[in-house]
Formats: sequence, C-alpha cells, structure tokens
Amino acid sequence: MKANNIHLMVQLLREMYPSWRKPAVTIVAQCDRSPFKVLVSCLISLRTKDEVTALASARLFEHAETPESVCRLTAEQIAGYIYPAGFYRNKAAQILEISRRLATEYDGVVPDDIDELLKFKGVGRKTANLVLTLGFGKQGICVDTHVHRICNRWGYVATRSPDQTETVLRGILPPEYWIEINDLLVAFGQNHCHPVSPYCSTCRLSGLCEKNGVKRFR
Repeated sequence: MKANNIHLMVQLLREMYPSWRKPAVTIVAQCDRSPFKVLVSCLISLRTKDEVTALASARLFEHAETPESVCRLTAEQIAGYIYPAGFYRNKAAQILEISRRLATEYDGVVPDDIDELLKFKGVGRKTANLVLTLGFGKQGICVDTHVHRICNRWGYVATRSPDQTETVLRGILPPEYWIEINDLLVAFGQNHCHPVSPYCSTCRLSGLCEKNGVKRFR
C-alpha cells in the first residue's frame, strides 16, 4: 500500500461509517464525554462483545457513574451489574480498585496523561489511549486487534503486535487521523473487514489494500 493512499482510505471509511454499528465505547463517549465512563466501559469491553459491553456499562452507570459512587458498591454488586461480560468478576475488582485510587489519590479525577493511566492495574496502552482520545479529545492512537490487523492487511504497517503497530503509526499516520483511526477501523472490522472471510468483493477499499493474510473472502 502506498503511504499517500491513507488519505483516500480514511475518506472512504468516513463515508461508509454512518451506515455501520458504532463501537460500544464510542457510544458511551458520544452520550456523555466522561473520561471515567470511557475508562470503565473500555475495561468492560475487553474480550467482550460490543452489545454486551453496551448493556453492562449502562447497568453499572445506572447505579454509579463516578469513582466516589462506585466506591460505595461492593465488588459483588459491580460483578452483578456487568455480567455477562467476559471475566466479569476480575473486571469488577479492577473497576473497584481503580475507583478507590482515583477517589483517594486523584481527587476523583481521571488523569489525562498516558503514563499516569498506565499505573492503574488492568489499564494497558489501548485503554489509556482510548481514554485520552474519546474521554479528553487529546492526541493519541488507540490500537486494538482491529487496528493492528487491518493496518497489516492493508500493507500500511508490517508489525507483530498492537504495541508495535502503535509505535509505527505514530511515525507515519498523519496527526489529523490519530484520534479517529480506532473508531473507523473498529467499526470497519466489526461490520465489513472481518478477521476471516472479509467482504472484499464489495469493499470500496479493495483496490488499495494488499490483502495480506487473506486466504478467502466474500
């Protein structure tokens, strides 16, 4: 893939995006730009389908939507609200621990610095970058499995892990696309460019994509 094709590809993705189902964490951020809600929803979303994440997040936020109010719940109560999210008991303990630290060490305010965010148990670079971009509107590149897979499928990067992909993208992706690239590619990956048997025959980006690793498509 030619590097300058990224402008056309983003343009095409933007045109298709309104017709796709939006990622659950994006919906949370659009309804209420709360860094805390983005953080918690992102933690719930790990290894969990979007439809489950959306409902689980909504149930929890009905009962608590700030670090202080989450601290008034037990881990068992949180687990009940976010069930059946994957690893819901572990996530409940993480959410409670993070809420307690935010309430006692950060005056209830989620930090807008990636290094500070990474100090919290269970928060990796993907989550930290999503909080920065969706929660604060700050520059960052959130790389999850969709972004990693699709950028390699395109031939835009040649990397072995999401962290490597983030590092490379920081050097080649135009800054104006940093915040939205995750949202666009997660929606693209969930609705069209599937891991197995993507819809290449009807994809408007097909002629620009190297289709690396694609063994069969529809």
